[in-house]
Amino acid sequence: MSEDKPADTAETAPAEVNAIPNGKGHDPGEDISAKTPPAESGGNPHRTENAEANLPEGQEFLSGVDDKKTTHFTDFEGKTSFGMSVFNLGNAIMGSGILGLAYAMANTGVVLFLVLLTVVAVLSAYSIHILLKLSGIVGIRAYEQLGYRAFGTPGKMAAGIAITLQNIGAMSSYLYIVKYEFPLVIQAFLRVDKPAGEWYLNGNYLVMIVSVAVIFPLALMKQLGYLGYTSGFSLSCMVFFLISVIYKKFNTPCPFSDFAFNSTVSMLNVSAMDPGGDPDPSCIPKMANLNSQTAYTIPILAFAFVCHPEVLPIYTELRNPTKKKMQHVANISIAVMYCMYFLAALFGYLTFYGEVEAELLHTYSRIDPYDSLILCVRVAVLTAVTLTVPIVLFPVRRAINQMAFPNKTFNWPRHIAIAVVLLTFINLLVIFAPNILGIFGIIGATSAPCLIFIFPAVFYLRIVPKEEEPMTSFPKVMAVCFATIGVLFMIMSLSFIIMDWTSGSSNASSGH
Repeated sequence: MSEDKPADTAETAPAEVNAIPNGKGHDPGEDISAKTPPAESGGNPHRTENAEANLPEGQEFLSGVDDKKTTHFTDFEGKTSFGMSVFNLGNAIMGSGILGLAYAMANTGVVLFLVLLTVVAVLSAYSIHILLKLSGIVGIRAYEQLGYRAFGTPGKMAAGIAITLQNIGAMSSYLYIVKYEFPLVIQAFLRVDKPAGEWYLNGNYLVMIVSVAVIFPLALMKQLGYLGYTSGFSLSCMVFFLISVIYKKFNTPCPFSDFAFNSTVSMLNVSAMDPGGDPDPSCIPKMANLNSQTAYTIPILAFAFVCHPEVLPIYTELRNPTKKKMQHVANISIAVMYCMYFLAALFGYLTFYGEVEAELLHTYSRIDPYDSLILCVRVAVLTAVTLTVPIVLFPVRRAINQMAFPNKTFNWPRHIAIAVVLLTFINLLVIFAPNILGIFGIIGATSAPCLIFIFPAVFYLRIVPKEEEPMTSFPKVMAVCFATIGVLFMIMSLSFIIMDWTSGSSNASSGH
């Protein structure tokens, strides 16, 4: 199959792949006049332009060929540069998970962690390849519409629900960081040792203020591409976080002393040597390590690379889009995040070794809660996660539109109302449900493997005609293996989380 297969291939698809009469996988009642041939093929370009304005919100369709003269079907195309697309996708990948990777490395060892990180990154890139290939075959650039094209309404609903659950969990985790880190930052800047209930040190108030003043205005953007600037700034904040982690490794003695027990003793006198002159065993990195927490590493890594709901919207807004170009965007974004993840995990682990906590910044606070550099890092991380929330909100709003308003054109009141409802719900979740990270673990253990592994593979098996690719062909066999990996991953993740809950250790809700 050529890299840019014309969308017309879908018109020859047999009945078993749920081909709609026009062969493009539209919802019932959708205006099919958008498929009017372009002017150079004898069609009426004005009719095409009018039809595109009436497309249901969130449904964008590829032109069938790469000809530069081909009429575009949405006003989103040709807007976002390659670099901004990389920023947006990179920001969608980069999340709060980076704060827990050092803890993951402590429970797997350096070599095993690197192997697992590499495997997950490669599988994530291959999953994006499948999504882009499907998008080129059927001319659809919405994850939920691929589900509809494959299995009708049940497929669309399954994809929409998985995206909604995954991204609500992600947005909630970001706002949890705001809730618990922002008060500590203000407290440290003001040197308030014992808060007396001041409102500006109350995380619940701060979450609402940040949501209204920063997140909500950005969430009202009509096009995702405009967030490329905030995405670039957000990523630069995480780069600062990474540089600081590397710097602190060379300025933190091992073993370190807790600030609470170190008010009179200088940490400079602490040596990594025991009295006999041998290296302290607690300061020697482990290359491989297996314990009860190792099982959480794969879920942590998989969640760290979930960006698939954002791939097709970003593809839609890419200037002069082709599958090859979008695959380059994805590969660069994943490669950059891969390097940042590994370096953050490695140097965070080499700073604290077995003492590293599930949230890396908390461990630095044990040394000196008033450390100026770490305070700046906290501010940078808070900025990064705050600016990521609008990026993650876009696919949720798209999913809701696909499920509840499949045949409606863009409408500003509805666009704003969905953002208000989502942010209100997530704020209430963060404020009134202080111990729901375990529930997010369950949601993540089901939605993440569905979005990365199972759905792309199953959609591919269903949509690509058997006449074009038999079930014994290499791509179909790979898709079967991919779906199997996803099912095994889901079963394993759920099993370990449930076992952890039943054992009473509650590690699943400890903030991983």
